[in-house]
Amino acid sequence: MSSFVRRISKSKIGTAIMATVLIAILAGFAVADLANFGTGSLGFGLDSSTIAKVGGQKITDREMRDAMQRRLQQVREQNPNADYPSLAKDFDPLLSQMIDQRAIIAFANKHGFPISKRLVDAEISDLPNVRGLNGQPSVQGYQLFLAQNRLTDPQVRELLSAEIVARYLLLPMSAGGHVPVGVATPYTSMLLETREGEAAVVPFTAFTAGLKPTDADLQRYYTANRARYMVPEQRVIRFARIGADQVAGAAATDQEITAYYKANQATYGAKETRTLSQAVVPDQKTAADIAARARGGATITAAAAPAGANAAVTTIADQTRAAYAAIAGNQAASTAFTGPVGTVIGPVRSEFGWIAAKVESVKTEGGKSLAAARSEIATKLTADKRKQGIEDLVNKVQDALDTDSNFSEAAAQAKLSVTATPLITINGASRAQPDYKLPAELVPAVKAGFEIAANDPPEIPALADKSGYVMVAPAEIVPAAPAPLASIRDRVASDWIAGQGIVRAKAAATAIAAKASRGMSLADAVKQSGVALPVRPLTARRMQIAQAPPEVMPALRVLFSQTTGKSRMVPDSQGRGFFVVKTGKVTPGSALLAPGLIAQMRNELQQSTSDDYARQFVAAIRKDVDVRRNEDAIRTLKKQIFTAAN
Repeated sequence: MSSFVRRISKSKIGTAIMATVLIAILAGFAVADLANFGTGSLGFGLDSSTIAKVGGQKITDREMRDAMQRRLQQVREQNPNADYPSLAKDFDPLLSQMIDQRAIIAFANKHGFPISKRLVDAEISDLPNVRGLNGQPSVQGYQLFLAQNRLTDPQVRELLSAEIVARYLLLPMSAGGHVPVGVATPYTSMLLETREGEAAVVPFTAFTAGLKPTDADLQRYYTANRARYMVPEQRVIRFARIGADQVAGAAATDQEITAYYKANQATYGAKETRTLSQAVVPDQKTAADIAARARGGATITAAAAPAGANAAVTTIADQTRAAYAAIAGNQAASTAFTGPVGTVIGPVRSEFGWIAAKVESVKTEGGKSLAAARSEIATKLTADKRKQGIEDLVNKVQDALDTDSNFSEAAAQAKLSVTATPLITINGASRAQPDYKLPAELVPAVKAGFEIAANDPPEIPALADKSGYVMVAPAEIVPAAPAPLASIRDRVASDWIAGQGIVRAKAAATAIAAKASRGMSLADAVKQSGVALPVRPLTARRMQIAQAPPEVMPALRVLFSQTTGKSRMVPDSQGRGFFVVKTGKVTPGSALLAPGLIAQMRNELQQSTSDDYARQFVAAIRKDVDVRRNEDAIRTLKKQIFTAAN
C-alpha cells in the first residue's frame, strides 16, 4: 500500500478533467440554457483567477486551461490537425459540466448524502484496465487509466462521487415524464406529411475542364491550406516487454505441491460416508449398558430394548464426519470415523442426551492421490507463480523509475530486452517504412507512448492480449508539420482544381436556384446554365429525413424547409458539389392512420420531458448551492486561450 501511495503521489500526469466518466445524463445537462443560473454578471467577490464558485469551491482558470488541453488531446486522436480555435464551441459546455459536477457533490454534502470512500473504491476497481493479470486491482492498471485520461486520483474520486450522486438523485427525478396522447398526435401528423419536388445535381467535376494551376497558384493554395497537408506527429517508441519470457524459470516445487495438496483435501481427498445406528438415552449408565451389549454382538436395536421408551433408536445413513459431529459432537465423530465397520461408540454425551452407536457400513467415493493430482497442481501453481512473478517484476521496474532511473537503466536492472519502432504516427503506421506492421498487442502501449512528454518518465501499460506488461517511452519526437510542397505537388494540384470547380459549381447552383424560385421550371433553369446537369424527382415523408442516407439528407431537409414553388441551393454532404431543390406539392399527414406511430412519438416526447425534469433539477441544485460565475474572468480566459492559439 505504501508503494501505491508513493507512486500515485509522484505521477506527472495532468491535474484537471473533462467530465468524460460521468454517466451520459450529465453530458445532457451541460448546455447553454443552464449556463447563467446563479450568475452574477460582475463575479462579485471572485478574484481574477477564479472563473466560477460553487458553494465554497472555486473553479480556477488553471483548471479550465487543463480541461481544454485535455479536450484538444482527445480531439487530436481523431483529427491530428485540430487546434484551439476549432474547440471554441466546447468551452462553455465544458465549463458547465465542471460547474454541474461540483454543484451535485456540494448538494449531496449539504443535504446529508455523503459518498463513502469504500463506495468510490469499488467504482475505481471496475474502471478499464485497472485489474491486473491476477484479477486484482493493480497499481500499474490504475496509473495507466489515470495517464490515458490525464487525471489525478483526487479528480477521479470527485468525478465518481458526482456520478454516484447523479445515479441516485437525478435518474429517479427524470423518470416521471408524462405526455398525453393529444400532445403527441399533431407531432405525429407532421411526421407523416408528404412532399413532392425536384432536385438538380450540380457536381463540381462538371466545371473543372481546362483548369491548370500555375506554380504561383499552387504556392498560394498550399500556403493558405497548410493545415490540410499536415503530417501528424511521429515518434520512435521504445518497448521493454515484461511477460512470460522473464519468468519462464518459475515453477512449482515438490514441497509447494505437497503443501497445496494437503491444504485442499476438500478437493483432492476421498469422500467417506458412514451409516450408523444409535440410541439416545437420558443417563450415562443406560447408555453404557447399551454399548456393552452392542460390543457383545447385539444390534443397537436389541441392545436398547431393555431401556424401553427411554431409548430413542435411529439409523443415520451416508453421514460425513462433519455432519455426524454436528449431531453427536466431535468426540463421537472422531471415534465413529476412525474405526472399522462394527465399531461401537459410547457412552458419549451430546446436546440431546447420552449416545451409544455402532458403525454399520463405510462408503468411500472419488478422491485423487498426490501422484494423480501432481500434474494438475503443478500447472496451477506454476501459472500463479509466473503471474505473481510478472507483477513483482513490474513493481521492481516501477520502483526503479520512481527513483529517477531512465528507460535504459530500468530495463538493464530488470534484464529486459528493448525494441524500438521506426518513426510512426499514433495509429502505428510508418511513412518511412510503409510495410511496417505494429504487433496488435502493442496498440495500447503506442497510445501511451504518444501521450508521454519528452521529459516524462516511462509508462508501464498492460499488453492488449493480457499476456503481461510493457515499459514504453518515446526515443524520438518529430512534431506535426506540413509535408513539403514538392513531395505532394500532384495532390495540391488536384485539390486546387477541385476548389476552383467548387467555386464555379456554387455560382451555377445559386443562379439556377434564383431562376427556379422566380417561376421558371427547374429543368429550364438548368438548361440556361449551359451545362448538362441531371434533374430528378424527389418525393418523401418528413419522417424519412432521419433515416435517409447522408448523401440524400441535405436535399430532403431543404424540400421540407421551404414553401411550395421555392428553390434553394444546398451543399452535398460529401463535398462533391451542390443540390438545387424545388418544392412542389405538399400533402398533410394524418396521425389517425398510424396509431402505432402516435405511441412511438409519445414515448420520445416523454423521454424529452424526463430530460427536461433532470435539467430543471440541476438548475435548482445550482441555485441551492449558490453558483456564481465571474464573467469578466471567463471572457479574459477565452481570449487568452483562443487568441494565443493563433
